Amino acid sequence: MTEHPALTDPEYATPGRSRGLLSAFQYRYVLSLLMKKGVATRYYGSALGWAWSYIRPIAQFLMYYVVIGILLGVNRGVEYFPVYLFSGLIMINLFSEVFRTTTDAVVSNKALVRKVYLPRELFPLASAGGAIIHFLPQATVLLIVAIFLGWTITWMQVVALLAAVVIVSVFGLGMGLAFGALNVAYRDAHNIVDLILMFTTWASPVIYVFTTVQARAPEWLFHIYMSNPVTSAVELSHTVFWDPIANDPHRPEHLWTYVLIGLGLALISIVVGQLVFRRMEGRFAQDL
Repeated sequence: MTEHPALTDPEYATPGRSRGLLSAFQYRYVLSLLMKKGVATRYYGSALGWAWSYIRPIAQFLMYYVVIGILLGVNRGVEYFPVYLFSGLIMINLFSEVFRTTTDAVVSNKALVRKVYLPRELFPLASAGGAIIHFLPQATVLLIVAIFLGWTITWMQVVALLAAVVIVSVFGLGMGLAFGALNVAYRDAHNIVDLILMFTTWASPVIYVFTTVQARAPEWLFHIYMSNPVTSAVELSHTVFWDPIANDPHRPEHLWTYVLIGLGLALISIVVGQLVFRRMEGRFAQDL
């Protein structure tokens, strides 16, 4: 009996076999279509459209600046407090966007999941890519303000910004893979994510300086606090945008050590998230 040509074709792969995130990158065209769909439909039917990508972060910044900076007087202790605040907020917003959208990615694409076989990781990966695209307008606004105040760029700042974006995106994707899989079976996962994100802004030095925690927390707890991937990314963002214009910026000691630890934890979250996702993806079509 002659063997079917497809079975001896090196490009042939049995449907249903997946290597996780690595398989998703083999479907680059589909991945790009999913990203375009997410970006195009985000403000579908809205009169202002992409303007909301600028309006929302600016409104959030003004709220924190007025309440925390002016009413509570935090701005008096931090030079160029608006830049300090906004450079931290954009990292928090990126993490929140990646985490929330990847958690909802499979459920939001349930029609495709039930009818067509594709590596399920395509959906959270496309959502993370879309979140990075929506991060760019916020970073652009901050960059314009910083340049107006005398900001200049160096190669080290470019490296620091890329490192911050990678850490936050990888950590958010890892968390999103795990909670996204749980969200298919238990919709409570979405609400748990909202609870986590409610504390995110306060758990990193965005509306206060890191020395506030350093002065009050035990040393071991401060090290844990600084090793949080989101905290290390926020401090990198401060290094990029706030340090060059502040006359006397006080930076954490061993910041790059904390950054490496944060990156390591982000990579661990990807591994754990992928394991949870792979374990549960066999029931996605049934649960949806």
